[in-house]
Amino acid sequence: MNVIQKFESFYTDLASMKVEELASIYSKDVSFIDPIAAHSGIETVERYFSKLLHNAKYCSFTIHSIQKTSALQAPDNHIEASDNDPKSSFVVNWQMSFTSSRINKGKPITVDGITQLNVIDNKIVYHRDYYDLGQMVYENVPLLGRIIKRIKRTLG
Repeated sequence: MNVIQKFESFYTDLASMKVEELASIYSKDVSFIDPIAAHSGIETVERYFSKLLHNAKYCSFTIHSIQKTSALQAPDNHIEASDNDPKSSFVVNWQMSFTSSRINKGKPITVDGITQLNVIDNKIVYHRDYYDLGQMVYENVPLLGRIIKRIKRTLG
C-alpha cells in the first residue's frame, strides 16, 4: 500500500485510528499546517491529533478526490516530479463531519476542505489543510454564529 492509499484509509476511518499510525504516513520532520496551527515534526503532529481526537466525540472524512499534480508546491519548493520520481504532490478534496461537546451543543458540523500533500520516498513531508474556520467553529458559537451568518447574507 502506498502512502496515499494509507492516507486515504487513515482519514476515512478515524474512529479506529491509532495516533501511532501517523509515523507510517508522515515523515519524522513533517510540516503539518491547518487554519488552527502549524506543527513541525511527527511527535508534535501526534500530540496535536491526540488532543483533537480527545475533544471530538465523532469525526469522519469523505474524500471526494485525490489528484496528483505536476510539481511539489511548498513555500520555497518548486521541484518537478514525474510518475517514477520519489517526489510527488497531491491535492485532496474532502468533507469532514464531526461532533464536539464544546461546539454547536454536540450537534454534527460539516466542513468542506482541500489538502495539499508533498510526498518524498513514500512519506508525507508537507501537509497543508485549507478550510473555512468560520464554517467549522465561529458559525457554531451561539451569538457569534448568528452575527457571522448575517454578515455572509449581507455580502452574498
